[in-house]
Amino acid sequence: MSDLRKLIIDGQEIEVDGAMTLIQACEEAGIEVPRFCYHERLSIAGNCRMCLVEVVGGPPKPAASCAMQVRDLRPGRNGEPPEVKTNSPMVKKAREGVMEFLLINHPLDCPICDQGGECDLQDQAMAYGVDFSRFREAKRASEDLDLGPLVETHMTRCISCTRCVRFTTEIAGLNMMGQTGRGEDAEITSYLNQTLESNMQGNIIDLCPVGALVSKPYAFTARPWELSKTETIDVMDALGSNIRVDTKGREVMRILPRNNDGVNEEWISDKTRFVWDGLRRQRLDRPYVRKDGKLKPATWPEALAVTAERIMGAKKLAGLVGDLASVEAIYSLKRLIEGRGGVVESRTDGAKLPAGNRSGYVGTASIEDIDTAETILLIGTNPREEAPVLNSRIRLAWARGAKVARIGAPVDLTFPVKELGAGRAALAELSRKDDAGVGGVVIVGQGALNEADGTAVLGAAMAIAEAGGSKLMILHTAASRVGALDVGAVNERGMDAVNEADVIYNLGADEVEIGEGAFVIYQGSHGDRGAHRADVILPGAAYTEESGLFVNTEGRPQLALRAAFAPGEAKENWAIIRALSAELGAKLPWDSLAALRQALISEVPHMARLDEVPLNRWQPLEAADMGDANFRYAIKDFWLTNPIARSSELMAELSRNAKLRTQAPMAAE
Repeated sequence: MSDLRKLIIDGQEIEVDGAMTLIQACEEAGIEVPRFCYHERLSIAGNCRMCLVEVVGGPPKPAASCAMQVRDLRPGRNGEPPEVKTNSPMVKKAREGVMEFLLINHPLDCPICDQGGECDLQDQAMAYGVDFSRFREAKRASEDLDLGPLVETHMTRCISCTRCVRFTTEIAGLNMMGQTGRGEDAEITSYLNQTLESNMQGNIIDLCPVGALVSKPYAFTARPWELSKTETIDVMDALGSNIRVDTKGREVMRILPRNNDGVNEEWISDKTRFVWDGLRRQRLDRPYVRKDGKLKPATWPEALAVTAERIMGAKKLAGLVGDLASVEAIYSLKRLIEGRGGVVESRTDGAKLPAGNRSGYVGTASIEDIDTAETILLIGTNPREEAPVLNSRIRLAWARGAKVARIGAPVDLTFPVKELGAGRAALAELSRKDDAGVGGVVIVGQGALNEADGTAVLGAAMAIAEAGGSKLMILHTAASRVGALDVGAVNERGMDAVNEADVIYNLGADEVEIGEGAFVIYQGSHGDRGAHRADVILPGAAYTEESGLFVNTEGRPQLALRAAFAPGEAKENWAIIRALSAELGAKLPWDSLAALRQALISEVPHMARLDEVPLNRWQPLEAADMGDANFRYAIKDFWLTNPIARSSELMAELSRNAKLRTQAPMAAE
């Protein structure tokens, strides 16, 4: 029940919820209030004092608008609404004083600071500060912290807004950062000088309003005004985080998050943020054909001719869909392969996802449903590795009072979880109860579905959700999987049919071993496992180098846009398949990406509803007998899950560091 209150801000009367803070009420009125410590997704600290406003009739001093609620204001003498001023002489003088105070010890690093050009302190000093300083004493200095290979620190620039402390504590679930000392001796530090052990730590770079925390891999490589900025979609996991790719010339220089409350809010995982150096290494930039047992460079006409000849001579033809392929490329491959009497398969890990039953391979829950869930049940999933941003959302739900339970091996999710058991026996027992997940969300991971009894496990999970009135979410690990299932890139016999084929068209599937005997055509962006096994290599574009649709784990179609161009002779993936179809004499009926999308949407209409989560008809599976083994999680190494990540030197270093942390420390001799 809302508590609406009227108030006057700078002469403008508005009506807002009484629980709102004054800074939020000012935003509702379209009035900007400067701030450093306040952030809408973090708890209120109220320690930078930059957001001061004047409350008319209140105390004869300015008030921190981030820490005062609208309901705390008193009406005027005659009952008129309370009045707030954000631009009075009192406020102006207070802000100038605060800014002067903040700049007392701040170094003049702007010419060499990576934050230069997009720095809150620069912007607000220009807008609200004064052009002189009365401070003549020596400035204090602070020692820099070693937070690891991702975040570079310049602690002398720190203004003690504590955003980094609040983020790591509240959202990332770490207790390593805090503030020590008082007054001039106050400084942000890490506990016992530890490095941060999190796959979400890069977000403190965005949160820092000054240049105290900057990106270590990006440092001194570019200035913000030199970069071309492209809004697109991430493919490092199946969450479909909204990102901005910044490029300089033909190279990706950095990746930043975009706000989307329904998906990733404004956070991204460290793999998403720092994988860009993998886009430059081990790239396939020209076609290859295997001759005399060795891959030799070839021209496009040669490679397409050999490919077409093999496909036309195939007895059994199969297509494999990789984890990073766009919906357009998958749809093109399906039309090409099935047009030649072949089969296509996207469930390369053997996951028993029911084709045609969207409630069985997507579920009925949206990501936002986690925010209001009373109970959350995790089945065979480790969201901290499979979707770190989703895990932080579950953590926030837990902090609000949600009860989180797990069936699977115990792992640290950064918050306490009720352990129900590690395997199928616990799932079977829970499925026999009637109140398994009242008002909640049941989240099923790919580790629970890629064993032989995956269908039975999914059926039990659906029964639990139905019995408790909960919603079901299938947490995927591959960005392309839901889109591939939507366009029907599956066959009844799964990977068995692929393994029997004598010619296999591999569209970027690097997480699967292809046996000896088959002729393999590999289309992809990196020289990874799939390319090593290939007999013909057709170089394709990476996810930042072509426009394409991706459907995330909740079934939301999103559009990724091209930020850069593919290297060398590499082409867009849909265009390669279209050119091959002409070589085969069975030309696909489109000559442009727009025409391809029209054909796709006519067959799968919900692809046209971008950024919407379609409602899925509930189709529960029949109960079946499960095995008795414990669940195994789908991801073994978070940092090396795809060919782009495996090409990154930074991801290799992070993987190595993670393994070292799991080893028991050795005692000194």
